[in-house]
Amino acid sequence: MKWRVMFGALLMSLLVVQFGHCQNEDKDAKSATEEKPKEKVQTGKGAGKKTKTSTAKQKKKQPAQSSQGAYLTQVVNKGKFQRVGDTLSVPAGETLELRCKGAPVQWAVPYYLEEEDAGRLKMVQHGRYGTLILANATGADTGEYTCYPMYCEDTDCRKEYDKAVKVFIFFPDPQELFVPSSDYYEVIQLRTNWPTVLPCQVTNPKAKVTLHREFPPEEVKVDGTEISFDVKRGFTIHRPKQYHAGSLSCEASLGNLRQSSTKYMLIYVNYPSAPPAPVIQASASSVSVGSNLQVTCIVVGEQDVVVEFTWEYPGQQIGRPLYTQDSVEAANNIGRLRQRSLSIIMVDEVRDVDQGTYTCTAQNLEGSRSASTTVKVVPKVNAKPRKP
Repeated sequence: MKWRVMFGALLMSLLVVQFGHCQNEDKDAKSATEEKPKEKVQTGKGAGKKTKTSTAKQKKKQPAQSSQGAYLTQVVNKGKFQRVGDTLSVPAGETLELRCKGAPVQWAVPYYLEEEDAGRLKMVQHGRYGTLILANATGADTGEYTCYPMYCEDTDCRKEYDKAVKVFIFFPDPQELFVPSSDYYEVIQLRTNWPTVLPCQVTNPKAKVTLHREFPPEEVKVDGTEISFDVKRGFTIHRPKQYHAGSLSCEASLGNLRQSSTKYMLIYVNYPSAPPAPVIQASASSVSVGSNLQVTCIVVGEQDVVVEFTWEYPGQQIGRPLYTQDSVEAANNIGRLRQRSLSIIMVDEVRDVDQGTYTCTAQNLEGSRSASTTVKVVPKVNAKPRKP
């Protein structure tokens, strides 16, 4: 009986120990299960750090930079500046220094300075502005100076023309009222309905300038409508006519000094309003071998307009010579005086090679246009002998 009691107690102890061990395994499994999401969160954070690092390593494209609100100032004394307007006067012999706000900027200067290589002109780009320095200025330096802000993306930059800042600078010279020129005569075309400028450029805006004709010697009237004067450009003939042609020059006076400009030889050219419109017609669309053929090209247009004709024809490829005849005659079109220009190509004793397309091209100062027609060559028909 005592043995049974002891055996039962031992069995109960084993069961208690086994039950406790199972509880610990379940608790460990549950703990392990609860820790897995924490590992995922840590992994997610780690992945986030890697993405951030990768993005940081990527080369970022620099944002586009544009110079805003560009303007010009003149350095008048060391540390003193003044805003520049549309025009500026700097005595010849002095040094000009301009500053233009912008990073970077580019300068444009008169053609004379671009060609000169005397080291008087310097352009330097600083942090937020560019400088232009012109030492020992002369009357020949008179002209327009322009600062162009630059729009940059990385190393690619281009001028912002709509934001350009311009100033016309005079360099008054007590010995030279006109900007010097190496040409004694300058030929200028007067084009119909195209404004023409006579560039009588003075070095001093206070000089009085007049326009004169050489033959007959007289002063040309400047009324501000037909002919006008701008101290920065010279004289402008707004609607040139035939009577404006001839030899003209400008005269400038200031105090006791009086000088003449370069002489301008004005040649009037009647420019057409549009390219010619040729009309082509053959004497026959079908011709027989041995007969004669004429193809006519006609242009009706404005008077005194030169029209030039060129031809392309089938026999041209083998060097077959043909004859052309050009003429000009007056025409009346509904009360308007017009001009008829003609070109006739003549083919004597037609051959098989003369069959094909004939093209006439008419050209004037405004351009060219073409017209074509086709001619067919048929065998010569022999007359049948009469029966006796």
